[in-house]
Amino acid sequence: MVGRDSEREVLSAFVAAPGGRALVLRGDSGVGKSALLGHVSQFAAAEQHRVIRAAGVEAESELPFAGLHQVLYPLLSSIDRLDEIHRKVFDVVFGRSEGTPPSVMTLGIAVLDLLSLAASQHPLLLVIDDGHWLDPSSTEVIGFVGRRLTGSSVKLVVVLRAGVPSGFDTAALPELTVATLSQKASEEMLDIHHPDLADHVRRLVLEEAQGNPLALLELPPYVRGDRAGHTDHESFGYTGIPLPQRLQQVYGARVRALSADVRAELLRGALDGVGAGTAAGQARGGRYRMADADEATDCGLVEVDPLSGEFVFRHPLVRSSVVQTATPNERRAAHAVLADVHRNDVERRATHLAASTIDPDEKVAAALEAAAESATRRGGAVAAVAWLTRAAELSESREERSRRLGSAAYVAGHSGRLDQARQLVREGTDAGTDGSPDSVVASGYVAFFEDGDIRSSQHQVFAAIESIRDSGANGPDEVLTRLIDLLLAISQYGSDEAWWQRVHELLDSLGDAVPANSRIYQDAWGDVVLRGAGVHERVERAFADRHALRPWDVTRLCVAAYHVDALSQYRPYLQRTVDREIETGALADAMTMLHLIMLDQIAVGDWDEAERTGQRCLELTTTHKHALFIHHAHAYLGLLAALRGQIELARELQATVDAWARPRGVGFLTQITDAIGTTAALAEGDYEAAYLHAIGITAPGTFHPYAHQAPRTLLDLVEAALHTGRTQQAHEHAQAAQHAGLPRISPRLALTTYGALAMTTPDPAEADHYYRQAQTHPQAHLFPYELARIHLAHGIRQRHTHGPKIARHSLTLAAQTFQRLGAATWAERAQAELRVSGLATRATTPLAELTWQERRIANLAASGLTNKEIGERMHLSPRTVSSHLYRVFPKLGITSRAALRDALGKFPDDQNV
Repeated sequence: MVGRDSEREVLSAFVAAPGGRALVLRGDSGVGKSALLGHVSQFAAAEQHRVIRAAGVEAESELPFAGLHQVLYPLLSSIDRLDEIHRKVFDVVFGRSEGTPPSVMTLGIAVLDLLSLAASQHPLLLVIDDGHWLDPSSTEVIGFVGRRLTGSSVKLVVVLRAGVPSGFDTAALPELTVATLSQKASEEMLDIHHPDLADHVRRLVLEEAQGNPLALLELPPYVRGDRAGHTDHESFGYTGIPLPQRLQQVYGARVRALSADVRAELLRGALDGVGAGTAAGQARGGRYRMADADEATDCGLVEVDPLSGEFVFRHPLVRSSVVQTATPNERRAAHAVLADVHRNDVERRATHLAASTIDPDEKVAAALEAAAESATRRGGAVAAVAWLTRAAELSESREERSRRLGSAAYVAGHSGRLDQARQLVREGTDAGTDGSPDSVVASGYVAFFEDGDIRSSQHQVFAAIESIRDSGANGPDEVLTRLIDLLLAISQYGSDEAWWQRVHELLDSLGDAVPANSRIYQDAWGDVVLRGAGVHERVERAFADRHALRPWDVTRLCVAAYHVDALSQYRPYLQRTVDREIETGALADAMTMLHLIMLDQIAVGDWDEAERTGQRCLELTTTHKHALFIHHAHAYLGLLAALRGQIELARELQATVDAWARPRGVGFLTQITDAIGTTAALAEGDYEAAYLHAIGITAPGTFHPYAHQAPRTLLDLVEAALHTGRTQQAHEHAQAAQHAGLPRISPRLALTTYGALAMTTPDPAEADHYYRQAQTHPQAHLFPYELARIHLAHGIRQRHTHGPKIARHSLTLAAQTFQRLGAATWAERAQAELRVSGLATRATTPLAELTWQERRIANLAASGLTNKEIGERMHLSPRTVSSHLYRVFPKLGITSRAALRDALGKFPDDQNV
């Protein structure tokens, strides 16, 4: 048992105590009284007690002495040992002979003597379950006996149901109240018996059970995921969770015994989600107010809330029982009344209207569609799918049915429910709507998100848009907008120049039929170098009325903001939204929101938080089998690992993503894998490998069209080119950034452009000018990793042009930032430069004279690796490794490779500034 330590202690002490005594256990149905009865029975048996068990039976509650017969039947063989007077009493009671029925006192004394006789050899424990169903005659006698057990070896435990009148109520026996489980114990019980529940189902079960152990055990298999999500988030229109037979019996009989008017009143309250149990006072206002329900109060089904003075259900299971005992016609009639009650509430009215309607009704379907739109904006996309599906069922025309099924499939796709979206597409196909724009949208999302099917999705969506255009559509249209936005999303992931040109031509041919937001996506998602100027301001204007934005609108605008490095100002909004959407809303959009949050955390230097966000997203995408988003999460985690110098992890993730994305033509992800390779190589100091990866994204002096990583790797390509002697290529690339107007597009691109110009400009005064422009940019602090790299490059240049003392400030800023970020190899490099500049360290050793790369090569050589093996591991040529070792030997005061291990072990490894 869980959460019953105190009750078990009381019962164990009760059995172990000397002498006879009685105890009543009282609690609600299913609260665990019988389980405690089992515990006390087992404990008593272990203590050498004889245990006799009996149970009240409702069908026998009018039979005189039926309960007493159950209790005493195992002892009938001992009756012959009683004196004649007591034997005659039992003969009359049990029908062995005729005579005047004995009084309660006479029979009670006879029972006491019989029990004492039976307990003379072994202590006796009598346990009576469901004592409230015992017949009155038996109840009186057992109550009489229970008050007079002192001095005997007999213990009596009676279990009573709270709220059910019983003759034991006036028996004056000691009581132990069996309360519901605490929240902690309830959660523990669910974790033990149903460990794999989805979060929203788990939360609903906890809410409905209200600590009732039977409900905690029995409800989970009956709670469907779709119903759970809807009931949990949108409590209005309560339909009751399906109750297993054992739970139906708890309150069902009492509900059926009510008068028709009271049952109807309770049904209206139940269907409208009137509060129940301890949660009643927390229920949202505006519920139906039950009236004239005193009859239900008398039988323990409802009670009066002391705060509001209104009738509330005694337990959530009562509410479910009320709904399930009602007939379909009774439920429809109640919903019709509630629809009128809530005529000013779009969502609640539509819910009740739909539940009260059988035949197609366009007005009801339209009301449901409006409710779905409202719910979607509030984060209730799961409920919106259900309402749109119901609206399709109630549609009077085939065209409207098709459109609404398409909308339902569209929202289901954004909700991460790809199986449901696929089923809705099939339903549309069965209805003769195969190939309709709505079905194209839905099937396109499924194919795209589930397996990254870029090519076929592109062609299918493109053709559907052309078809609408050729049909002469005028002005923005909801289905057309969905097709356009899907085409842009697919094109973004494809990152193909020729395809984007076709997309631009198609959208230009549509003119004003393309919404303003879609034009933002077109410019930001395609090529910010060519079309990104002014996108930041347009995103800001689009966000001005956030309440009108649906989750996918928010996501798409934030993706546009990311491309122009303006995401930070929207991240608080994303973080507030994402939890809501994961619970009951647009799950697929929530996955993208997590990607965006992670990217911004990387950008501003919250790398530990970024890793946690990435892992959370990976778990979510893996659970819901979104292959595209799984590899997207892997890509960003790989990029973060490369930034931190976790090279093996970075390359492992790079290979995983590339192997999946490249055959499918998902250029967006293959560019990130090239960026991972570039970043990892830079972290290792392998500039040749970094250069080769960087030019895989874009050639020096150009920014490959529609390659979103091209402007983002500006600094990487320039540094790699400079360190490999490709000064001209580095200079051309920095100039190309300036000529392309990158500083006008985003603050990050301004920072990196000025940094690249500073690194590649031969004139010292001009270089200092560009370094100042970069370092004093008003938003430079928002991009600490790039700023630290510019500080490091500036410090190295200052050391060569102005002397080591001048360089220390820039180098110190770089070292401190890299350490804070956790960019280990970059921090080591900055510290090595500081040591070369003469800044004192806590210990000066020959190791301090080594650069970070020289030290790594020395360690590998000392471990026994050959120059070729070291080169393979560090992506260097054997000749480059040999050159490094040639410089290492004199710094360590040795002349051969064999002395490396001893030399490295001789000196403390101090890397602290």
